[in-house]
Amino acid sequence: MVDLGRCDMSLWNALEAAANTGGALCAKGLMPEGELPEESWVAEGLSIDTRTIQPGDIFVAIKDVRDGHDFVRSAFAAGASAALVSRAPKDTPDGKPLLLVPDTLAGLRDLAAAARDRCFGKLIGVTGSAGKTSTKEMLRAALAPSGKVHAAQKSFNNHLGVPLTLAALPKDADFGVFEIGMNHAGEITPLTDLVRPHIAIVTTVAAAHLEFFASVEEIAEAKAEIFSGLRGIGNNMGVAILPKDNPYFDLLANRATQLAAAEIISFGTDAGSRIRMTSYEPQPSGLNTVHVDFDGTPLSFQLGLTGQHQAMNALAVLGAVKAVGGSLDKAIAALEAMQPVEGRGARHQLRIDGRKVTLIDESYNANPASMAVSISGLGAMPIQGKRIAVLGEMRELGESEAALHLDLANALEVAKIDLVFAAGPLMKEMYETLPEAMRGGFAATALDLVAPVKDAAMAGDIIMAKGSNASRVGLFVKELIASGT
Repeated sequence: MVDLGRCDMSLWNALEAAANTGGALCAKGLMPEGELPEESWVAEGLSIDTRTIQPGDIFVAIKDVRDGHDFVRSAFAAGASAALVSRAPKDTPDGKPLLLVPDTLAGLRDLAAAARDRCFGKLIGVTGSAGKTSTKEMLRAALAPSGKVHAAQKSFNNHLGVPLTLAALPKDADFGVFEIGMNHAGEITPLTDLVRPHIAIVTTVAAAHLEFFASVEEIAEAKAEIFSGLRGIGNNMGVAILPKDNPYFDLLANRATQLAAAEIISFGTDAGSRIRMTSYEPQPSGLNTVHVDFDGTPLSFQLGLTGQHQAMNALAVLGAVKAVGGSLDKAIAALEAMQPVEGRGARHQLRIDGRKVTLIDESYNANPASMAVSISGLGAMPIQGKRIAVLGEMRELGESEAALHLDLANALEVAKIDLVFAAGPLMKEMYETLPEAMRGGFAATALDLVAPVKDAAMAGDIIMAKGSNASRVGLFVKELIASGT
């Protein structure tokens, strides 16, 4: 189930869902006179996954790797209120309501568009080569003091996740936050055209998914597709919030103006940034001090999320809060209270054979940009012991993958990382170019690094683990935590 939060009124009832999809309401079997189960159901959420579905959800039978129609019976057993289907499965239980449409993905999009149109809240779209999910979570926290916020609990940012999130938008939401991802040109356009955000944030543009792009400039053009769906706020223009320090800022700003005549809010350290970070002071506690000039007004706050890149994401969030009329003071207080989550900077205090060490879990995903900021962030941390980096491979980098992995060696040396442990064939050449004193160990898989990292870790050390999902660095993190005493 896509856990998108429960609303205090029904999200969908049978007649609304049928009217907005053009579908037919039906149920299998003969019902007692006067009973119309196909017309009397209500739903509180939507799901495409019977493993996590919640009672009261509409089960959407998507044809993807598996055909969701094969799981309709299981969905009802788990408490689904109805199923959106393109055919009636033979094993559908008697009396269970079906909403029959020609194409279930199209039907889901129809529900999403209807949910968007009936909600008067402000909608925010977030894209970028890194930081989308962290920014989405910051927006959830920062906007909550100013109204009811709707956002997916996970990184639902593709052709399925975006319409699922939008179709679950409560009628009375004040704000909706939508993460919009891509790995091919043209993928963002239909998603932003569906969401039609009032605010569009681009966190950064960097080398990612280069397997599908000839250059980073092409990636910037693909990210700029988000502006095609941008709409105004009342009588004002829509707002594009863009990274001023990024080499593709001008390209993004030009596209935002061309596609949507948007107001541009820039953020970064560049002197021309409307939201300018004047200093970033990492603290041993992990609660880092950020000083900002916001359109001429000085602001200072502390951020418990690790790394200067997270402080940059926070600047974009504050710009969005201001643009939608939220409270900046309350947003800052909410950001100060945030804690990093699993895979995105969560800090763990461990005892390894009695030695106290800190583990920073950045294992959710990785590309050259996010690797660079994580390595730089580790290098900037005040520390009593050693800085240890545990790195897995980066994926979807195309013909440049070898060179982009090799480039990490320079970043590690500049950040003065004490020990590097690396896993996977793509990391081998990079590892072997490091000074011998920096080489902690190399292995075929990240899990094979647990024992050598434990042997090397001493009291006061900080261990940062990062890699693409496919590199399985997350398994290393879980095993190291489990083995800590």
